[in-house]
Amino acid sequence: MIRGRVWKFGNDIDTDVIIPAKYLRSVDQSVWPKHVLEGVDPQFSSKVNPGDIIVAGKNFGCGSSREQAALAIKWAGVAAVVAESFARIFFRNAINNGLPLIEAKGISGMVEEGDVIEIDLDRGVVRTPKGEVKSAPLPPFLQDILRSGGLVEYYKAHAKRDQK
Repeated sequence: MIRGRVWKFGNDIDTDVIIPAKYLRSVDQSVWPKHVLEGVDPQFSSKVNPGDIIVAGKNFGCGSSREQAALAIKWAGVAAVVAESFARIFFRNAINNGLPLIEAKGISGMVEEGDVIEIDLDRGVVRTPKGEVKSAPLPPFLQDILRSGGLVEYYKAHAKRDQK
């Protein structure tokens, strides 16, 4: 179960506003969370707290295929992203990097910024102050990747288990 405060965004939040390209040149990866979502809300990184949840409209993560967008969100302490829909490459990049996502049709009308919501990834349910939004749960394989902390950790764990 994931429980956190909502930061609400609209439709078509692309990877260029999630983490602007000018920060990707830095070898210091702590720079990314300091500039996460500054293309939409320049103060977001100073307001977000560990465990908070992003709720967005349609097509979250559209644009380029940069996986740094998912990492910047995760490293900023965001516990999960709930959206009406996700760009497919962002969806997979997020899962591969251990950032929980849930696609929940109708979520935009069910929350306000600052609300506290709960996400049950196993059941595909988001509980909001206005009621529940149901979604198809993630397949078990993807849930295993998330529980491992990402694809690399998932494979490391399986490699150790297979060597025994």
